[in-house]
Amino acid sequence: MTEAELLGPTACGEPLGRATLKAVAEDFQVDEVLDIPLSGAGEHLWLWVEKRELNTEEAARRLARAAGVPLRAISYAGLKDRQALTRQWFSLHLPGKADPDLARAQDASLAVLRQVRHSRKLQRGAHSANGFTLRLTALEADHAALDERLRRIAAHGVPNYFGPQRFGHDGGNLQQAREFAEARVLPAQRNLRSRALSAARSHLFNRVLAERVAAGTWDRAQVGDLLSFTTSRSFFTAGEAECGDPRLAALDLHPTGPLWGRGESPAQGASGALERAIAATEPAIAEWLAEAALEHERRILRLPIGGLSWHYPAPDILQLEFVLPTGCFATAVVRELVSLAGQTDI
Repeated sequence: MTEAELLGPTACGEPLGRATLKAVAEDFQVDEVLDIPLSGAGEHLWLWVEKRELNTEEAARRLARAAGVPLRAISYAGLKDRQALTRQWFSLHLPGKADPDLARAQDASLAVLRQVRHSRKLQRGAHSANGFTLRLTALEADHAALDERLRRIAAHGVPNYFGPQRFGHDGGNLQQAREFAEARVLPAQRNLRSRALSAARSHLFNRVLAERVAAGTWDRAQVGDLLSFTTSRSFFTAGEAECGDPRLAALDLHPTGPLWGRGESPAQGASGALERAIAATEPAIAEWLAEAALEHERRILRLPIGGLSWHYPAPDILQLEFVLPTGCFATAVVRELVSLAGQTDI
């Protein structure tokens, strides 16, 4: 499946040119933003780890082996890209144990930059955001046009699509999800089940968002929409008054789309009708997600870009720095600027 099939139309028009991303790991850097004060004491050892071209799960396995603990004793807040230079937190549960020697886990692909004790383990989703530093190389685009486009997305945000990596190579995760849905079975393997359910939910969300981008309603509230703040999981229904809330213009409050689960979409009006119509075109997937006992959740349709800055280290290089809420994809920013030379795994 192509990126256009997995995602949807862009909001800003055609790409302004071409570029390459991830020519080297340093071209795609991610730093976890974690707003948790660490106490310095407790049975959990927290590690600030730098990884180069290494995925989070393999890093956890290496840390577990070096520390001599089972994998279940290792926790992390979220998964990070493999083809990148990333820095994120891990925690090791070490009740009654001294700090282990982690030298065996470290090499050119993994380095422990800091370690500190804390009273609690690191929970999934505990980080508040991710900071990105992206370097687009072999750039073929007009700088003035790029500057104008970047100012536009800084002011208005971009559609909050799930990135193509959510769906696997050539959409393989989504294809697996379709097969499980049509057979009405859930895979027993936890990672496979989670990956398939996530791909299916993301697909329905992207289809709803694509329709609203095409209609020009992705960045504005409609009566019947369910609204949410940028980092909140709660939502409320938009009436006429809520559609004029100044926090919408300030990019603090946003319309949301469905993360499908049990029951019909709670959205009303035109938004609710659209979401139910999309689900009706994918009945096997919608029913499978409901049977998996997932609760209906919401995701913001508009992605605000925090602290966006950029410069050109060379005429054919564009460097971007920005912060995104957890669970959001750098794909959403880059695809509004340029097309990438055969790369979709960002």
